[in-house]
Amino acid sequence: MAIAEACAIGRIPARVVLVLSDVEHAGILVRARERGIPSRYIPPGPFRTKLDEEAERAYVRALQEAGVEYVVLAGFMRVLKAVFLRAFEGRIVNIHPSLLPSFPGLAAWRQAWEYGVKVTGCTVHFVDAGVDSGPIIGQQVVPVLDDDTPETLLERIHQAEHELYPRCLAALVRGELVLQGRRVLWRGARPEEETRTGDRPGG
Repeated sequence: MAIAEACAIGRIPARVVLVLSDVEHAGILVRARERGIPSRYIPPGPFRTKLDEEAERAYVRALQEAGVEYVVLAGFMRVLKAVFLRAFEGRIVNIHPSLLPSFPGLAAWRQAWEYGVKVTGCTVHFVDAGVDSGPIIGQQVVPVLDDDTPETLLERIHQAEHELYPRCLAALVRGELVLQGRRVLWRGARPEEETRTGDRPGG
């Protein structure tokens, strides 16, 4: 919804044309319909961590029929395979609740809290065939407070995600990102630079 709102007010020069979910009664489907955004549940198949072949083809077909240029993942807990990656090569992005490459995989905020790190955060990255292993577009730091629980830490990471993701997507859509090997170079202001200047009192 943060992305849809950013599109609606012009922060991201794009529009959300379709919302897909692998969870039949996901709240995002309801919220998308409330905003007039087409939304669908597509059964993922029997596997827990990936789409089966038929489901993957159904997702790709639905996205292509909607004229999607970029696939933006949020809370989609399945590894995408070759059919999907080929169909949208270099145009799939994801957000992960840690500072990758630290703490990939499930419940990254809890991993960070249990490990005892003093800072964690969130990462926007391109998607490849690995688990949270694609080139990093942007990151935002979130301190781990002494009185944090995994739940309070996750809440603050979500706040950071709602700031970081729209900024990264806006740069992507505007053509301000250049991929050189694994490095993503920014032609405009990087997310952390925007945060510093935007958060300065009286600035």
